[in-house]
Amino acid sequence: MNTIKLTDKGNTKIIAHRGVSGLEPENTAAAFLAAGNRTHYGVETDIWRTADGNYICNHDGRTGRIADIDLVVEETDFAALRALKLRDKDGVTDRADLVLPTPYEYFKICKKYEKLAVAELKSNFTLPEIREITDIAKSLDYLGDACFIAFEIANLDLVKELYPEQRCQFLTCDWDDALPDMLAARGMGLDIHFASLTEERIAACHAKGVEVNCWTVDDPADAARLIGWGVDQITSNILE
Repeated sequence: MNTIKLTDKGNTKIIAHRGVSGLEPENTAAAFLAAGNRTHYGVETDIWRTADGNYICNHDGRTGRIADIDLVVEETDFAALRALKLRDKDGVTDRADLVLPTPYEYFKICKKYEKLAVAELKSNFTLPEIREITDIAKSLDYLGDACFIAFEIANLDLVKELYPEQRCQFLTCDWDDALPDMLAARGMGLDIHFASLTEERIAACHAKGVEVNCWTVDDPADAARLIGWGVDQITSNILE
């Protein structure tokens, strides 16, 4: 099994969704490394606050979908979350390397393989917490190679409060005609569910200087259509 190679990506760049999660368990170092060793432009992950004020990478707010023990991430200490053995793609918890990564480990892998770090801010973070997360990337001299994304735009506003030039993309499922102006005013890009895009909507964003990423595209035919429309980035589990 391998990634699905796109024959013509034009100027569109491919982001590995939670790492190459079509090959390796999502949001693991193995998935990030799988992207690092391929042609992906960037690697996406999800960052939560733990109960004891640390940070960990996981998509859901709890762990039951990826591990045999179901813990609520924000109500559990880091050590207990880190101790979880995650299921491999075959459903078996028999690999010692499959644990929830830290943001530091994620940013370090992105830096080593020169991939854009696309980090989704999942918790409702405070300004000091946003500073701590950005400081992790800064400690590796990689903040300039990171893009922060979030459904909660307040998280991105806090990033911009600290670093006005920091690359950010607002996550949404649905299109609104007000998005291009709103995001242009904030200096942010758009990261939207691909089914909500049209060629005209992409053009409306580009007219305002707003870059457009879309999720989650695993069908090469969908990708070809979006590439033809000039989308800037495609986030995918398996496409390369």
